[in-house]
Amino acid sequence: MADLKFSRSHCPSVSDRPLKKGTAFHWGQLALAVAAVAAIAPPSIQAARAEFQDSPKAVLDEAWQIVSREYVDGSFNQNDWQAVRQDLLSREYTSREEAYKALSEALEKLGDPYTRFMTPEKFKQLTDQTSGSLSGIGIRLRPTAKETGFIVQDPLPNSPASKAGLQSGDLILAIDGESTKGMKSRKASSLIRGEVGTTVELTIQRSESEPFEVSVTRARIELPIVRSQVNQEGDLKVGYIRLNEFSATATSQMQEAIKNLEAQDVDSYVLDLRANPGGLLRASIEIARMWIDKGSIVSTTDRGGDRRSERATETALTSAPMVVLVDKDSASASEILTGALQDNERAVVVGTKTFGKALVQSVHRLSDGSGIAVTVARYYTPSGVDINETGIEPDVSVPLTQEQRYYLLANRTSVPGSDQDLQYNRAVGLLRSEVAANNSVPDLNF
Repeated sequence: MADLKFSRSHCPSVSDRPLKKGTAFHWGQLALAVAAVAAIAPPSIQAARAEFQDSPKAVLDEAWQIVSREYVDGSFNQNDWQAVRQDLLSREYTSREEAYKALSEALEKLGDPYTRFMTPEKFKQLTDQTSGSLSGIGIRLRPTAKETGFIVQDPLPNSPASKAGLQSGDLILAIDGESTKGMKSRKASSLIRGEVGTTVELTIQRSESEPFEVSVTRARIELPIVRSQVNQEGDLKVGYIRLNEFSATATSQMQEAIKNLEAQDVDSYVLDLRANPGGLLRASIEIARMWIDKGSIVSTTDRGGDRRSERATETALTSAPMVVLVDKDSASASEILTGALQDNERAVVVGTKTFGKALVQSVHRLSDGSGIAVTVARYYTPSGVDINETGIEPDVSVPLTQEQRYYLLANRTSVPGSDQDLQYNRAVGLLRSEVAANNSVPDLNF
């Protein structure tokens, strides 16, 4: 996932050229002039203008303007960006899908997989994901081995599903009367989600009982992004925190997790960022400030070469010894946090080399509900390193076989952070040594 910043798109409606020196100018006169021109414009021109606004070309031009204004590479990967616009707007499109395809092909010229167009459906999925919440009933689904339905997993506490009496292991046979036999997971999720306040009818089978109907009212569900627990490892009390992604709710959930673990007097931490694809840039900075009291966190550079640095604000919630777990799927915002912790010598990084994405995207909603993500900046770790396409090397390498990685992913709610987790076990060993070393230092306060 990209390091994202959400923006409202806008396109200039008047020329950006400066007025000639000595020109008398009044905003009121401009408004009257514009109104007069609009009033006397021939019907054919007005009709053409309306037709353009209603056509897919308006969205194409809107997207083109955003890229022209914000894209990090002013050469547009050595492309004539004006010629690209002319090509897009000179074509005739028989459908929005055809226009969307043309726009996607134009963006491919930039050679940047992170600058991309999203259909309204894809854009909604992204905004739902990064918001950290969705409209649903608060369950996870797992298809049965023979695709006869979906098994309910872990209804969220106080969710509509829990309140309606759904339990882990319940088998969903139908959704609003439609059989789930052979149904794809994406479709099942789509049917269960919907507008807040509406209901969904589920046909449930529990153990060997007869199927029964359950009506569940949808609500806004905050997704659990952070999972935390206290692990007693011999004489070591480890606070384990798993962060799934950097959504809009990740900051508050991380803060709550650290405070809860501090209240339980943990003496060390393991922060698990494995398979974390990233998310919101701001979330990664705010979370870094919970662990780092002083020092640089990240710096970004835009198309004009303007450099912006983000630093710690002396608001760290703990100074206890810490290990960060990463792998090849720890990307973007995960790497910002990892780089900050590593370069400031706040944590030991354990696992395998990270993904290697050091680009920041700005996300815009277009006028028809579709969207566009545009790379607007590059970021650098506190030591000034550009990790794009190279990643971050761990301080302690603990590679896993493909089978071991699959086992972790297949049992992601139970195995990570347990004694069956090789990388976690190495982290505990390192923490035990560090805590022991800290405890052996004599108290010099008199």
